[in-house]
Amino acid sequence: MENRLFYIIRHGETEFNKLGIVQGSGVDMPLNQLGIDQAQKFYKHYKEIKFNKIYTSSLIRTYQSVLPFIEAGYTYEAVPALNEISWGIYEGKPQNEVERKVYGEVVKSWNTGNYSARILAGESALDLQLRQSAFVQYLKQQTDECVLIAMHGRALKCFLCNLLELPLSEMDSFEHRNLCLYVLEFDGNKFSIIKNCDITHLMS
Repeated sequence: MENRLFYIIRHGETEFNKLGIVQGSGVDMPLNQLGIDQAQKFYKHYKEIKFNKIYTSSLIRTYQSVLPFIEAGYTYEAVPALNEISWGIYEGKPQNEVERKVYGEVVKSWNTGNYSARILAGESALDLQLRQSAFVQYLKQQTDECVLIAMHGRALKCFLCNLLELPLSEMDSFEHRNLCLYVLEFDGNKFSIIKNCDITHLMS
């Protein structure tokens, strides 16, 4: 069997992205016009690739990011395990200076190995990893040669660590932007990155 390819994108822009407001898993914000345009550009650039299956999170912004492929007849499945991390009480509202400081401290804790840190009423990095782990194992067992996955910023960072078998302290080594693309190759044993936070498709 040939090596399998996984195209993994972060969703396109929403109004909350534009305004710098945390969405997390609890805010089901649709794409804004720029996000819709980004989705169209991604489709135009990659429409010739024959994806065997598309996976999205259960949130509308990921579904809309691959909607042109779905409308073209590709099979897709919404997977709640791909949802963004829950940012608890910080979701859906602008952050003040104190809240930004707490947010930064939580992320710093993850980067130094304290994966249980969390925003009040939210998920920890460990919670997110465990939520994704069963789906990662499921993907490894499938035979689809080429898969497209649409997900979220922090969830994507964690997902890449899961696929590459890296500690969660490495999450922030992976950059992301709205509708950026990672491509990973799976040889049946391990994953390797062949495209890293690529936005070439948005330049047209």
